Amino acid sequence: MKTDSEMTSAPGPTKLNRRRLLVGGLTGAAVSTVGAEALAQVSTAPQGQPGVGRQAPDAPRTGAAAVAQHRIEVPVVNGAVAAGHPLASMAGLRILMEGGTAADAAVAVMAVLNVCEPWASGAAGNGLATVLDKKTGKIISLAFTGAAPKRLDDTASGEDLTAGPKAVVTPGSFGGWIELTRRFGRLPLSKLLAPAISYARDGHPLDPSISQTITRQAAQLGRYPTTAAIYLPGGKPPPPRALFRNVPLSQTLQSLADAETRALKGGASRDMALQAAYDYFYSGPIAQEMTRYSEATGGWLRMDDMRAYKPKWVEPISTTYRGFQVISPPLTSRTGLETCEQLNLLEGFDIASMPADSPQALHLIAECIKVTKADVYRYACDPASSPTPVSTLISKAFADERRRLIEPNRAMAFPAGGDIAGASPQVVGMKATPKVQGDTTNISIMDSEGNAVGVTTTLGGGFGCLEVMGTTGLICNNGLRSGSTAPYRNHPNFVRGGRIPLLGNCPSIVLDQGRFKMIFGTPGGETIGQTQFQHLINIIDRGMPVQAAIEAPRIALDPDPGFYTPGAAITVQAESRFSPQTVAGLRALGHKVESVGPYAIGSIQAILESGYNTRMAGSDPRRMGYAVSY
Repeated sequence: MKTDSEMTSAPGPTKLNRRRLLVGGLTGAAVSTVGAEALAQVSTAPQGQPGVGRQAPDAPRTGAAAVAQHRIEVPVVNGAVAAGHPLASMAGLRILMEGGTAADAAVAVMAVLNVCEPWASGAAGNGLATVLDKKTGKIISLAFTGAAPKRLDDTASGEDLTAGPKAVVTPGSFGGWIELTRRFGRLPLSKLLAPAISYARDGHPLDPSISQTITRQAAQLGRYPTTAAIYLPGGKPPPPRALFRNVPLSQTLQSLADAETRALKGGASRDMALQAAYDYFYSGPIAQEMTRYSEATGGWLRMDDMRAYKPKWVEPISTTYRGFQVISPPLTSRTGLETCEQLNLLEGFDIASMPADSPQALHLIAECIKVTKADVYRYACDPASSPTPVSTLISKAFADERRRLIEPNRAMAFPAGGDIAGASPQVVGMKATPKVQGDTTNISIMDSEGNAVGVTTTLGGGFGCLEVMGTTGLICNNGLRSGSTAPYRNHPNFVRGGRIPLLGNCPSIVLDQGRFKMIFGTPGGETIGQTQFQHLINIIDRGMPVQAAIEAPRIALDPDPGFYTPGAAITVQAESRFSPQTVAGLRALGHKVESVGPYAIGSIQAILESGYNTRMAGSDPRRMGYAVSY
């Protein structure tokens, strides 16, 4: 693997400028080779005329012709937070600076994202976390994934399972917040929720992209009066940068903080006080209001679903890739399986020798994704309902066998999943299913003690079930929709009452000889595993600095009708920064290619060990993400 210094060459004396110094990560050693004259304010004016500053670092004539990066990688001295919204990142940093742990900061960040990025995540959503406990050196995953309500009618229409009261999955996120800070935190919940309560009650300037999202979904949101009252004030979407409030949400979060405070005043321990807040949500007034509203609107969620839910600590899964250990969440995240199998397949090819934008490199990436999607979508399901051959799917031997499908010079049709002895048979068919975009958010955090927490949390599709649950201000995950569940009745991931639908969430940690190398993750529904795969290639095979790796152009495979279906038509979506020659080369190899926006696929948040025993944080400009540190 190449070091940062090997990947970053110093520009010549006449081209050096402040922007390149900042975005290129130019080290002190590299600067010293440029020459003092390149850093001076050199005069190029005719004799006798003022010329000072004509080639100063900020002088217009020395500006770069193109911007290499849209974010500056952030140096980490003590702690860092990379999250999907600047206010959320700052809330997490505030908690770190007040003595909180990475777990504490993660709760504060998730709560603020509920307010500021409400279409993607919230306390009534679901998610997974991956935690590095510096004290023990162990990595563990937390699944806060709710199940389908037990009363679910599995003959319901796809429309009912996508939006409205029948689309609701049992809320899991708030239980995950409590469990995360209970085990690895130290600050009271009231402090962790304070920033979110303030932004929801008093308002915050609405990000333009959120305003656009609300506008795009206004007709759907307007079908539900409780939702329209918050997100369509006065009957219209709030304009960009307008002060936006969610008073019902602020009241809900305040009531949960108050439940903890009352318990502490009554002499309860920290754990008991956190349990009081948990109970207030899952068996107290919040659960009661959600049940009341669900019954009144024809939904299936009830008190027994809420009481039965528990977040679970689970062992992560992992693979090795070119000497690095990559650790990801297990089922019920299908994407941990995807990450491992994709890397295992690619390890048989020398992709580091290929230009990053070459058709040959992108072809190999696409073919590894195809094979992996076929295998994982054939078998993955809630392990409580059917066994999944996890150890086989992530094994090197299975990858060696499946790699035979990949031809270096020709695109394959979307294959059937590999046969695994004793596992479920392949479901064959071409059932058309509605496509629902998966909308999610990711957090990567490290504290001054070296603890690391990655969280990917979601409402499923944009604004989840679309319906605010009564007076709570909360929207639930619509994880019953096609994609999270299989469209075929005899598939082990077909929607059933009590069954946990699959998530794509995959916050991951990379170790180098047992030492921390990186924590990262991304939102993006079906593209999560594809995005993380390409990010790992950029870091491990190409030795790129964190921000450059994040911002590099990506591809994503889009299936019709879906990845559950062998023979599905596959379109390679390519960010438009790829050259016409690259696109033509992919088409010549047999790929159907569609150009999408220049920054359209995924939104990585990452913290990386640079190779010099220093850490740098990065955040993706594809959304509102921001990294901060101290």
